[in-house]
Amino acid sequence: MFEFYIWNWLELSVRWFHVVAGIAWVGSSFYFIALDLGLRKNSSHSKGIQGEAWQVHGGGFYHLQKYNVAPPNLPDNLTWFKWESYSTWLSGFALLSIVYYGGAEMFLIDVDVLDIDVFTAVSISIVSLMLGWVIYNTTCKFFLSDSQTGLMILLFFILAIVSYGYTEVFSGRAAMLHIGAFTATLMSANVFFIIIPNQRIVVADLKAGKVPDSIYGKVAKQRSTHNNYLTLPVLFLMISIHYPLVYTSEFNWVIALIIFLTGVSIRHFFNSQHAGKGSPYWTWVITVMLIFIAIFLSTYRPEHLKPDLDEVKFNDEYGELINLAGVTEIISYRCTMCHAKEPLWDNMYVPPKGVILETSTDVLKYAKQIYIHAAISNSMPPNNLSAMEPEERLILAKWYEEIKKK
Repeated sequence: MFEFYIWNWLELSVRWFHVVAGIAWVGSSFYFIALDLGLRKNSSHSKGIQGEAWQVHGGGFYHLQKYNVAPPNLPDNLTWFKWESYSTWLSGFALLSIVYYGGAEMFLIDVDVLDIDVFTAVSISIVSLMLGWVIYNTTCKFFLSDSQTGLMILLFFILAIVSYGYTEVFSGRAAMLHIGAFTATLMSANVFFIIIPNQRIVVADLKAGKVPDSIYGKVAKQRSTHNNYLTLPVLFLMISIHYPLVYTSEFNWVIALIIFLTGVSIRHFFNSQHAGKGSPYWTWVITVMLIFIAIFLSTYRPEHLKPDLDEVKFNDEYGELINLAGVTEIISYRCTMCHAKEPLWDNMYVPPKGVILETSTDVLKYAKQIYIHAAISNSMPPNNLSAMEPEERLILAKWYEEIKKK
């Protein structure tokens, strides 16, 4: 039991660190995007200066200048912005390992999607993240001198293939997480393999008295632009795993793609504002439309996936369960092995999220949560480990809808 508490505190600590690191990375990213786009050219600038910005914060004024390639003389106290990215990815992968690799049978694998063993599932996860970077990086290098808009469209189709592929391998929750992890890996790898190394080359050239090649800045700018548009979708995908109506939807991968598009529309609005090109409010119309489509897809169930309880021919065993006693019986068979004061599931010593479902009173107390997680979605039991029948989910749905009318 002591190991259980240590493991949970480890998960909590890593998750806390991951959130803090992510805030630092996203914050610095948004700041420099706004700074870069808000630079203004001044006729008094010396040659090589792209623009300047005046800012006020915390009671002080700041005057910043950006060079087209690099300054003529390199200062000793040069600040690098890299560990925010590295720390976010490393802590994120650690969290992925603790929760999804360590608890693969509960969170990563869904035998109704693909019946694979833990080693295979974890291997697919790791290899997909590595292979994704190789494909993405090769594609970006090939299209460096071509239309960046065309490249973005091509990358979107690659994301579509990857997103659909994950839903055909992992559980819905794990699939959404992996789409986010896949994207975050590209973003952090951009920093680690492209942006920072290119900046190091420029610094080395300056120290050697050479004139740095502008190509390094061009490549870094390409990847930085990608990170700009991918930030918001990654954040959504990471929190979506807490909302079963999103990750249990048959169209979860389509919802993920829609969110990628909203990331583009939202960032385009703010990028335009920061660049002094006005406020394209039409982007919000597109964003709202996309969000409503995502909402519709999260609630829509094809007819073959949502049979009406009245049209299902139940035997006496099922037909007599549409009442509190019957629902409590279903819960006791399918849920109480975990949601008990003393859970029976291996290596589980406290009920998940503190939810106890041992009595009819407990079932009434958590009726709405049961309806959301086990009736209109299949997020519970996790990966249907207790083999809850479709008829039982329909009974739970019908029972809740009836008590709501009273």
